Amino acid sequence: MLSVALMACSHSGKQPKLADECIYNPSKTQFCFWSNAAEQMEVLIYDEADSNQPSVISLAKGDNDFWTGSIDGDQAGKFYTVRSFQNGEWAPESPGIFAKAVSINGQRAAIIDMKATNPEGWAQDKRPAMTDPTDIVVYETHLRDFTISPVSGVAHKGKFLALTEEGTIIDHTNLQFRGNWSTGIDHLKELGITHLQILPMFDYGSIDETTLAKNNYNWGYDPVNYNAPEGGYSSDPADPACRIREAKQMVQALHKAGIRVIMDVVYNHTYDVMGCALGRVVPKYFYRLNEDGTFANGSGCGNETASDHEMMRQFMVESVCYWAREYHIDGFRFDLMGIHDQETMRAIRAALDEIDPTILTYGEGWAAMAPAYPYDSLAMKQWTYKMPRVGAFSDDIRNALIGSPFDHERGFASGNAACKDAVMRGLIACPEWSGEPMQHVSYITCHDNYCLRDRIEVSAKEDNWENQVRMNQLAQTAVLVSQGMTFIYGGEELFRTKRGIDNSYQSPDSINTIPWENKVFFNELYEYYRHMIAIRRAHKGFRLGSAEAVQEHVEFLPTENKHLICYHIKNLEGIDSAKSLLVLLNGGAKAIDAEIPEGIYTILAFDGEANEAGMGDYAGKHIFVEPYSATILAEN
Repeated sequence: MLSVALMACSHSGKQPKLADECIYNPSKTQFCFWSNAAEQMEVLIYDEADSNQPSVISLAKGDNDFWTGSIDGDQAGKFYTVRSFQNGEWAPESPGIFAKAVSINGQRAAIIDMKATNPEGWAQDKRPAMTDPTDIVVYETHLRDFTISPVSGVAHKGKFLALTEEGTIIDHTNLQFRGNWSTGIDHLKELGITHLQILPMFDYGSIDETTLAKNNYNWGYDPVNYNAPEGGYSSDPADPACRIREAKQMVQALHKAGIRVIMDVVYNHTYDVMGCALGRVVPKYFYRLNEDGTFANGSGCGNETASDHEMMRQFMVESVCYWAREYHIDGFRFDLMGIHDQETMRAIRAALDEIDPTILTYGEGWAAMAPAYPYDSLAMKQWTYKMPRVGAFSDDIRNALIGSPFDHERGFASGNAACKDAVMRGLIACPEWSGEPMQHVSYITCHDNYCLRDRIEVSAKEDNWENQVRMNQLAQTAVLVSQGMTFIYGGEELFRTKRGIDNSYQSPDSINTIPWENKVFFNELYEYYRHMIAIRRAHKGFRLGSAEAVQEHVEFLPTENKHLICYHIKNLEGIDSAKSLLVLLNGGAKAIDAEIPEGIYTILAFDGEANEAGMGDYAGKHIFVEPYSATILAEN
């Protein structure tokens, strides 16, 4: 080995950034790592990703436990790891906790010129306009699911680049139909969503990037390198720059299509402990421990990170800011956000505000198990109002509409009248825990648990096929007319099924893929979704934006039928093109003669059909609401 000892870099009195672990320029590459446990630290430089003959750089300890050093000359294309000497031995090598470019399977960090990864026109890339968070319609997908189908018509199936392809249509070569049915990014534009939420796209541990041809599959909730893209989604995982460039190309293409990008982030746990840089560089510091010294397990995955520790908090703040700046990411969905502390979530929100206040932050306001931290200081759903402009998924409206994922009971949309009041609370964004409507993420399904079709089949198996489709429409309608942010799980508009599997995190493509052929076979359902999204976007009354406005304009009209909700949004002059909006939701198996305020109305939705341009006029004091359906009226 060639050992090269170098002087520490000057910090000029400033606290270094964790993100500055490797700063490249053609004349010198600088290194800076944090460890409060190391007695010595060194960087190992490798000419190749699989080389075993490194040059060694000894680092010097500076202020605040940062270890620094540098090496002269152009080091681009080389790889490095860092290791620390502690408790009488050298810890295993790691890429460092903030590696931005990595080798195949993320074992070593790479020295690259990040500017060279920018696609053409990257400097001109802009976030699509967004006025208010309640205007958004989020569509969640897994990158592989979205285009891996043999009939997707996409060339780069399951890759970042799949979402850069325009003009893709269903490949009907082996199907019994013809027609130009859009897929991929064109499908998203046609559907009318505003934000695409992507399941983890950072480097995760469950996929072997050397054997991608074997049809490996995982959702990706097993972080290894938080700040480098997953190589399995790139066209060449062995090229550290390729995955970065192609991830940026994807974001750029979505922005050009008018769609913002939300990144699913999993800071609450790591793939394992000693197999991850957080555990190797500073054992146990970044994790919460039980009283007996074992790792706490609020995540249910064997460990939970300690957001309340100063440097873990700094890591999280810097990480989201890095993705927002370097990759132009427009929002962050926090997995098991309830494991994090409230102060950290407020710090993240403040840091992102300095970049762009329209960047979204929301997450799961719960944990898998009890975290090792005071409950009332955690970012749990019931404390959402303490974290301004940080949203939480509403399991309230989800459970009320289709039933809890933890049993097989029906919800309001499938005939359970006992859930009526809970649906009504969800329609007005559950003000008992959300400070503002934008903090309430209305949804009925996501990647977790049953997809909507399967959930309805499980709980309403006695009902015929037609009723099950109507229940699907009714449940999603309630979401799309609710106050707050709205969220749709990708493929629900195509009546996807996972064949009854409620946890498909490592199921094969045959279970998880988006069934593009269903766009033809269930086109009426797809068109209903598309028009309902357009109705929401056309009427501000469904997205009033403030708790005060909801309180002023929304009322529930009294009904005698236990299966009927009459949701009235009134006095909308100057706010909406309609004077008022009336939504009637029938969660029962029989048609209902509903009494309504007398007026002249345009029918926007009726008996499983919808159209933002209107489906005719109606005047009177009564209207029928068909079984398991919504009637939506706009007063002229």
